[in-house]
Amino acid sequence: MRRAPKQGRWGDLPKRMLSAVIMLGVGAIDVWMGGLSFAILVLVLTGVMVWELVRMQQPNGPWVAIAMGVLATVMLYAVLVLPIGPLWPLALIVPALVCAALVQHRKVAAVYAFAIMIAGFALIVLRDEAGRPVILWLVALVVASDVMGYFVGRSLGGPKFWPRISPNKTWSGTIAGWFGAALVGLAFVLLQGAPWGLVVLSPVIALAGQLGDIAESWIKRRAQVKDSSRLIPGHGGVLDRFDALIGAVVAVTLLSLLFPLPLPEGA
Repeated sequence: MRRAPKQGRWGDLPKRMLSAVIMLGVGAIDVWMGGLSFAILVLVLTGVMVWELVRMQQPNGPWVAIAMGVLATVMLYAVLVLPIGPLWPLALIVPALVCAALVQHRKVAAVYAFAIMIAGFALIVLRDEAGRPVILWLVALVVASDVMGYFVGRSLGGPKFWPRISPNKTWSGTIAGWFGAALVGLAFVLLQGAPWGLVVLSPVIALAGQLGDIAESWIKRRAQVKDSSRLIPGHGGVLDRFDALIGAVVAVTLLSLLFPLPLPEGA
């Protein structure tokens, strides 16, 4: 039997570039329109990502994964429409608690399910309260961090960032990702009038995005799967494409609870 030819240094470049296009293209109109259209998109994506998460952890229980995806969508919708005020974290943690009770690798599934729920809720709230620039900033810095990290990491190589979990990531690529995110922040300062603090905040949020990517890689490694699903033919699942965005949005949410953030604002 002939072995498949090994990919070169840039063998997965088309896949990475398509991922960037997906990140930029999926929901572009919904981000621009906001309101109900954007909320529906996030509700669907949240349910799908929780379904993928549980499916990886519970491969022999497909109905459990489907039920968890539906539960995630329903609970996020309830948080958005019911007047629960500051109790929203308690409602969003319900899918995580169910994961802890039913799914293999309970702690891992529960924590990541909660992160997905927070990210979905925060995206809708940020779009409604801060406007489209903050969503565009988040997507742009995640994409810039990934693209810069890829090219510099593959070109320079060097020490690995976290070899046991993500053997392809290097310190050179990681730091380049921070630099790319800072450039995105600077662009929003110069072109959109965002506060200068955004230049400092952007690399911090990019690091959170990189950790979100690594966390999903660790989950897949434990589950012994290559992709979170096959919903995107040849390119994995929704969670594979949005794992870094989850980390970035969760970081913005947690930091905003501690002090005001210099975020871009607008219609």
